[in-house]
Amino acid sequence: MMGRSMLDARALTLVLPGRDYLADYVGALEKGWSPDTTQDLHEEHLTSIRRDADAFLVDLLRQDGDIRHADGSVTPRLPNRQFWLWDGEFCGMIGLRYVPGRSALPPQVPGHIGYSVVPWKQRRGYAAAALAQMLDVARDLGLRRVFLACNRDNVASRKVIVKNGGVPAGPRSFPPTGALHRDDRGFWIKIRPR
Repeated sequence: MMGRSMLDARALTLVLPGRDYLADYVGALEKGWSPDTTQDLHEEHLTSIRRDADAFLVDLLRQDGDIRHADGSVTPRLPNRQFWLWDGEFCGMIGLRYVPGRSALPPQVPGHIGYSVVPWKQRRGYAAAALAQMLDVARDLGLRRVFLACNRDNVASRKVIVKNGGVPAGPRSFPPTGALHRDDRGFWIKIRPR
């Protein structure tokens, strides 16, 4: 018999942020969830959506301009793909940032892929399913491998990365790229051809 988590994970899709899903996104923010695991952005996003929801969505998906990091620094935005996780309700987000033609990342970028599942949808296999789908997006963009970082104490995220083929960065694979903080562990995932 198939467990509930397997059924839930199969129902998960990646959707482009848009008006059709915005009310559920706002609901998650109102419960205190933040789409960024390095800084709490829920109030900032709520304020921006209330000011001009369409402008918020355009900014979320833009490919140019600058981005503010948790430490307050501002750098040019990398090409990226942003998706919301959806199973009939909002479940979280996943994003991919990259440098065309290279697997190396600038020093301020913590990894190619970042994700966050809302607490009430965790432990259903959603992060692993979303990462697997995002690896297909990375392949379609021409990436051959991606780097992910997670806090060394984040056992759940480490399991998600390893389940999707992640191997620790270092002497037996490739060295880390981008911003690997002191308490982080880095992993490379090789993108398999179709």
